[in-house]
Amino acid sequence: MIERAAGAGPLRRLVVLRHAKSAWPLDVADHDRPLAPRGRRDAPAAGQALAEAGSLPDLALCSTAVRARRTWELAAAEWGTPPPVRYDRRLYAASPAGLLAVVHEVSAEVETLLLIGHNPGLEELILALADDGVDDTLERVRTKFPTSAIAVLSWYGTTWRALTPGAALLTSLTVPRGAKK
Repeated sequence: MIERAAGAGPLRRLVVLRHAKSAWPLDVADHDRPLAPRGRRDAPAAGQALAEAGSLPDLALCSTAVRARRTWELAAAEWGTPPPVRYDRRLYAASPAGLLAVVHEVSAEVETLLLIGHNPGLEELILALADDGVDDTLERVRTKFPTSAIAVLSWYGTTWRALTPGAALLTSLTVPRGAKK
C-alpha cells in the first residue's frame, strides 16, 4: 500500500491502456495496422469502463500507430468532453524506460494521465512501477496484459518526474470487452 509522506504532493494516477485488438492485413506496415472487428468493439467498452471507474484523464498520451490512435478515438467518443490528447511517436514500440521518459515530461497540473500504447513495453512499465497491487492485479499483469486492458497505478508526487520504479500501487486491472453484434 502506498502511503502519503509529508509534502509528497497530490494523489496521481497513471492509467495505462493497451490498444485494442488489431488486424494483420498483408503488405501493411506494423505502424499502420488498423483495428480488427473485435478491437472496434472493445475500444468503446474501454472508454465506458474508464468513465464508470471514475478514471477519466486530464491528458492522454497516445502512440502514433493507427491501432492506438483509433483505440483512443473510439474510447474517448464515450465521454462527454474528452481531454486533450498528444500523439507521440516515441510511444510506438517503446521500452519501459522510453515510456517513463515521456511520462516524466508531463506537466505537474495533470493529476490523471492516460497512456495508450503497446506491449511488451506497457506491461513491463506497469511491473516496474508497481511496488504492490490490490488483490491479484500484479499477478494478472505478469500472466498477460491483453489488448484493451486498463491498468491504474496510483502514487503521491509533486511532479511526474518523481514517478520512479516501485513508487506506485496497481489499484485496478480491467479487460473490457464489447458485445458481439
